[in-house]
Amino acid sequence: MPKLCANLSLLYTELEFMDRFAAAAKSGFKGVEYLFPYAYPKDQLAETLAHNKLVQVLHNMPAGDWAKGDRGIGCNPNRVGEFQDGVGKAIEYASALGCKQLNCLAGLAPEGVAPDKLRATFVANLRFAAKKTKAAGIRLLTEPVNNRDIPRFYLNRSQQALEIMDEVGSDNLWLQYDIYHMQVMEGHLAKTIEANLARISHMQLADNPGRHEPGTGEINYPFLFDWIDRIGYKGWIGCEYNPKAGTVEGLAWAKPYL
Repeated sequence: MPKLCANLSLLYTELEFMDRFAAAAKSGFKGVEYLFPYAYPKDQLAETLAHNKLVQVLHNMPAGDWAKGDRGIGCNPNRVGEFQDGVGKAIEYASALGCKQLNCLAGLAPEGVAPDKLRATFVANLRFAAKKTKAAGIRLLTEPVNNRDIPRFYLNRSQQALEIMDEVGSDNLWLQYDIYHMQVMEGHLAKTIEANLARISHMQLADNPGRHEPGTGEINYPFLFDWIDRIGYKGWIGCEYNPKAGTVEGLAWAKPYL
């Protein structure tokens, strides 16, 4: 049975952010994830998690100025110092929240930077972050994101991510496999997950097209959930989708799993 967690950046958005934890718990979720915790005091978040008996499954490392269009800075050679400072901040928050996984977003490829420079920067930044997070007892993840929704996103295919992970050479770097993004970019979901199961630490889901809840698009989620169970995936699956008609109203698909 899939172990689902609610992405509070996309679900329950009819509520204020701090009220979404209770709503997720009421729906039956045992874990939550969201993009960033940094706008809120660590103690407040930790208390809210504990009050609602929720596990903090994942959050992203600082990713630049999201409101101004940044989508991560991992590949940007002009922001290495900012990236390294962000690693420390992410570890502080994750440690306070009991969060055992941090996702590093590669970000947009800056205009005019050679591909080999982008790759070298991202590899070096991942090596730095993997070492720091390992010392803190936290797994580092990196996630391919489709470049149709986010043009110029640097890391956009699973094989590209795996090759970069090989070059980094750390035993503390894992793949975050987003089913929606990889359906858009490459398909072959079941076999790709099976082939790379030992390197996948977290998954996320949405249907395609539209990035809505399972059952609204082309992905056969009942089959995929059964497949993932059969091959032995034990991690969480984050529900990172835009509800088509309200979060609670659209959760019928998840009731057998909550």
